[in-house]
Amino acid sequence: MNQEERINFMISYLMGERMEYADIEIPEYTEGKKRLLRSLMNVRPPMKADSEFIKVQDEYLKELAEEKGITKVKDIPEIQPGIRLWQGDITTLEADAIVNAANSGMIGCFVPCHGCIDNAIHSAAGIQLRLECQEIMERQQHPEPAGMAKITAAYNLPCRHVIHTVGPIVRGKVTEEDRRLLKSCYISCLETAEAHGLKNIAFCCISTGEFHFPNLEAAEIAVMTVTDYRSEHRDGPEVIFNVFKDEDYEIYRRILKD
Repeated sequence: MNQEERINFMISYLMGERMEYADIEIPEYTEGKKRLLRSLMNVRPPMKADSEFIKVQDEYLKELAEEKGITKVKDIPEIQPGIRLWQGDITTLEADAIVNAANSGMIGCFVPCHGCIDNAIHSAAGIQLRLECQEIMERQQHPEPAGMAKITAAYNLPCRHVIHTVGPIVRGKVTEEDRRLLKSCYISCLETAEAHGLKNIAFCCISTGEFHFPNLEAAEIAVMTVTDYRSEHRDGPEVIFNVFKDEDYEIYRRILKD
């Protein structure tokens, strides 16, 4: 199959799972089909699919990843010993682990084609990631509290693992509890990476954006927590601070250069 054939196959399969999808109009152009496919995957509940779908999906996502290009950690220069700063798409990073800013449900974003990192990571990993997260939550039997971390496989992402953490949601002014929980997110992720013998971990800007933590203060907490942890854990994982926006790149660059 080529990519167009894979898209058509997956759309047909996913639409066939739900009777209410029967009247959905399938776009004629490829980009529209890609968006429809991602939407169908985003809203799909965590459940198994047959082996043929998984095979086609994995081939499709791996080719997409190759088209976007893969970045290796060693190609990102250090800005401090053991700390790197990189502006780019975290789903293209070949790290030991990338961090997902999850919500308390922990099974991904269900808003079709939403711009959050949770959606991007699940979309690039494939439907297996949501299913593994659901299995974790079924064993846990309660929503994921802020400040903790869970590790999963990465499936079709170029990284080896995804570490999921729920950051604090800021309502109004930032409180000391918000700061404590954000710090705990970074520590929990680092401890999880170290416990699994990972050599590096890439952090997104946890709790900024949809969770409304001010970008500058969030970056200050992130850098302070990581540098303190690394000073106490000499054999701990290297850290990549991953940013997407120019504003965040300048904030992190300034803090790390000071």
